[in-house]
Amino acid sequence: MWALLKIELLKIFRRPRTYISFAAIAAMVLIVQVALKFDGRSYLEFLMSGMNDSIEIPYEMVLNGYLVCFIILNLLLIHVPLLVALVAGDAIAGEANMGTLRLLLTRPVSRTRFMLMKFMACLIFTILLLVWMALLSLFVSILVFGTNDMVITRNDVVEQIQQQDILWRYFAAFGYAAVALSTVAALAFFLSVFGENSIGPIVSTISIIIVFTILSEMQIPIYDETVKPYLFTSHMLAWKGFFYSQSNGEGQSIKGSLENFPAIMRSLGVLLSYIVAFVVSAILVFRRKDILS
Repeated sequence: MWALLKIELLKIFRRPRTYISFAAIAAMVLIVQVALKFDGRSYLEFLMSGMNDSIEIPYEMVLNGYLVCFIILNLLLIHVPLLVALVAGDAIAGEANMGTLRLLLTRPVSRTRFMLMKFMACLIFTILLLVWMALLSLFVSILVFGTNDMVITRNDVVEQIQQQDILWRYFAAFGYAAVALSTVAALAFFLSVFGENSIGPIVSTISIIIVFTILSEMQIPIYDETVKPYLFTSHMLAWKGFFYSQSNGEGQSIKGSLENFPAIMRSLGVLLSYIVAFVVSAILVFRRKDILS
C-alpha cells in the first residue's frame, strides 16, 4: 500500500504543473508583501477610513507580520482551489487520457485501495501546498514586518488580539483551511472519475466553486435557512472565526477565547461530510466503471 502511495506521489511531483502551483503561491504572496511594504499605510487607511476621525491609529505598529498574513489569507485563499483542482482533477482522468489506467488496474490491488491511494496523494499535495503558503505568508511576513498585537476590523469595530494570543490561532486557521481545500480536492477527484482528460474535471470543479460561492453570498431569507447552510462554500471561510475572540466588560479581548467555537465545529463537520461523500461516491462509481483506456 505504501509503495503504491509513493508511486502516486512521484507521479504528482514529476509533473511541471505541480511546481507551477508552488511558484504561483510564492509569486502572489510576494506581490502582496511588497505592495504592503511600500504602501501598506494607504491600504490600512482605506480599511479604517470610518475610524480615523474618532481615534488615532498607529499604523506603523498595526501593520505587522500577523496582520499581513491575515490580509494575504483573505486575498489568496479564494485562488488556491484552482491550484488544488489542477492536480486532483488529473488523478484519474489523466491516467485515462494517457491510456495507462487499464494497465494500472492489472496490478494485484483492489480498485478501492487504488482510489484511496490516489486521493491520499492528492491530499498530501494539498497539505504541502498549504504549508508552503503558511511558511511564506506567516513566517516571512514576521521576518519582514515584525510582530506586535494584531488589529482587525469587523463590522466597523476594531478588535485587538494580544501578541501572545495570536500564533495558536494561525495554526488552527491553517488546519481548518487544510480541510476546506481538501474538500475541493475531493470534489475534483470525484469529477475526475467521469473524465477522459483532465480539462473537464478541472473546469467543472472551478465552475461549481464559483456558482456555489455566488449562492453562498446571496441574502434571501428562506434560502438562507434551507439551502445555504448545506453548501460547502458557505463554510470554507470559517477559519476567520479563530480570530474573533470574546470580550470582557471593558471591550478587551479575552485571551484564548473564541466568539463562536460551536459554529466553527459545525462548519468543520459539514466540510468533512462532503469529503467523505465525494470520496466514497468516487470509489463506488469507479468500481462499477468499464475501463476502456
